[in-house]
Amino acid sequence: MILARAPLRIPLGGGGTDLRSYYEREGGFILAAAINKYVYVCVNRPAADDLIRLKYTRSEEVYRVDQVQHDLARPAFEALGIENNIEVSSMADVPGGSGLGSSSTYLVCLLTALHALQRRQISTHDLAELSCHLEIDLAGHSAGKQDHYTAAFGGITALEIKPDGVVDVQELPISITTREELRNGLVLFFTGLTRRADAILLAQHDQTNREDPEVIGSLDAVKDLGYRIRGAIESDDLESFGHLLNEHWQQKKRRSTAISSPRLDEWYDLGLRHGALGGKLVGAGGGGFLLFYCPADKRDGLRAAMTKAGLREMPFDFDRVGAKVLVSL
Repeated sequence: MILARAPLRIPLGGGGTDLRSYYEREGGFILAAAINKYVYVCVNRPAADDLIRLKYTRSEEVYRVDQVQHDLARPAFEALGIENNIEVSSMADVPGGSGLGSSSTYLVCLLTALHALQRRQISTHDLAELSCHLEIDLAGHSAGKQDHYTAAFGGITALEIKPDGVVDVQELPISITTREELRNGLVLFFTGLTRRADAILLAQHDQTNREDPEVIGSLDAVKDLGYRIRGAIESDDLESFGHLLNEHWQQKKRRSTAISSPRLDEWYDLGLRHGALGGKLVGAGGGGFLLFYCPADKRDGLRAAMTKAGLREMPFDFDRVGAKVLVSL
């Protein structure tokens, strides 16, 4: 029996430039932080029969891999040559559709557990790339690369994505003090709204392929802001980082009216009025978590205002380990 976990993530800059439709044209840049909220996967070889059992938001019990309905578990089994006699259970610290990359993180975690079950070795980079291939190429999800790589590597990580898809992974070289100030200043609130990101990401993919000037211009600007955000954090200029987050969010909203809504805009503006320098809706948009950067002397007021508006804070820390096996029996 194997129990593995992989961290969820908060994107800090460059979001959307990790989609193939964009990085094949211009190259992509992502800055993201893994957090100590996780997806957990337990895998086991049942002794009594050869059935395939999966337990997630649904339960499946089938005889053959091609009967598996879960469109990420099925290609994972096939990639590792698993035909039957497997049981997989999963759970997560946040609900699906909340913008923290749970589906891609699930796949990274599942692959970690399955490799351990089979006593196979795989490098962290190959793990992330295999997960990308299975979700994007085989399952056909409109996903980017950042969720897989951040779940696999952990840390506060910069991803340079070349037009051929090769990803250069660099952990941000920042001091412990800067890391702590950044963690303390970032405040995360759950809106209570969940959504599937596929429709928003597919629309961006199609508009980029059609060379929509508004979408491409927004992605160009977001990539540039990603580099500027990286520079601000590395130079310990977190006030500028907060203001750049606000610019990033305004640029992101240019891509689609589905990214935000009057209700989300109202909550975001409420955060700014109560001390946040900037923020963003985490993930593709439409719901999930609102992330703010707020100076120390304003945080209590921000928390009180958002709580009164019905949002729930989710405290977090950064994860520096990435995907790992917790138990191997």
